[in-house]
Amino acid sequence: MNYRPAIMSASLGRAWMHNLDYKLEQASKAGFQGIEIFYEDLDYAARKIAGKDNPDSDVILKAAEHVYAVCQVQGLEIIGLQPFLFYDGLKDRDQHVRLVEKMKLWFKIAKALKTTTIQIPANFLPAEELTDDFDMIARDLRELADMGAAEDPPIKFAYENLCWSTYVDTWEKLWDVVKRVDRPNFGVCLDTFNIAGRVWADPASPTGKTPNADLDLKQSLERLVREIDVSKVFYIQVVDAERMQSPLVSGHAFHVDGQPARMSWSRNARLFMYEESRGAYLPAEDVARAIIEGLGYKGYVSMELFSRTMSEPGPHVPEEHAARGIAAWKTFQRKLQLS
Repeated sequence: MNYRPAIMSASLGRAWMHNLDYKLEQASKAGFQGIEIFYEDLDYAARKIAGKDNPDSDVILKAAEHVYAVCQVQGLEIIGLQPFLFYDGLKDRDQHVRLVEKMKLWFKIAKALKTTTIQIPANFLPAEELTDDFDMIARDLRELADMGAAEDPPIKFAYENLCWSTYVDTWEKLWDVVKRVDRPNFGVCLDTFNIAGRVWADPASPTGKTPNADLDLKQSLERLVREIDVSKVFYIQVVDAERMQSPLVSGHAFHVDGQPARMSWSRNARLFMYEESRGAYLPAEDVARAIIEGLGYKGYVSMELFSRTMSEPGPHVPEEHAARGIAAWKTFQRKLQLS
């Protein structure tokens, strides 16, 4: 497989406002070939089936089977299930055990969706709830990797640094953890927003950038090309974000007390690639070129989005987001000469 466009189901509209079947239809109609299924979408689909909140696991699996059938009709390959949240490095080991049990249900969901990849974002709970011991973080993740390897078919895990994760907030730290886990079914999802959004951008700064942003990013991407094993890159997400017109600090419309500025920025103001007219400003293409041209990555390219625009009502929202996403893909495909 060379390059194919994918999109995350949540990128087409909030689960509680926009019907998942309709979002899948719009993704296919726009020209996407793959879809990341967001667990929240499945949960809301299950609530509709059950007619109540908190659907049991049987109903969630029924919803997953329905989603797979719809994707088959729409010609969409389900490239992954995400996000398995707040797992790695927990100090509360009872909660760790509960999440290990929860993963057993996620394996069943993955089978119902006919996907073999589960994405795990690096933990972003408060520091007092987590260890900064990377060996312990790796042990937790290795436990899941070994469980996944025993499944039939085996399950792979795409670990992702978020630019606001408590400890694993850069690709360098992400890669450190992956090497410590040392399992063939444990790799990475590389995201242009989360890479550039940590080393290059700072939404709380008046400039929108970190000190020495350009040099730091250049050196980081040179290391990425030297150090990452491309066979461990399970898929990539290509996305940009708005430059804040004023620093995202207390008093800003997006500010939430106790929430990292980069998280608030991510939830409200991501953009598809090449949407400069909407305020996009990250060097996202530079990051993508390092992954594709530098590492030699081939595979699905997911046009991921989180934005306040996803919460707008109306059937136009999934249609417009799908159209914006595929327009970004076509420009990306042309600029990077992808086949």
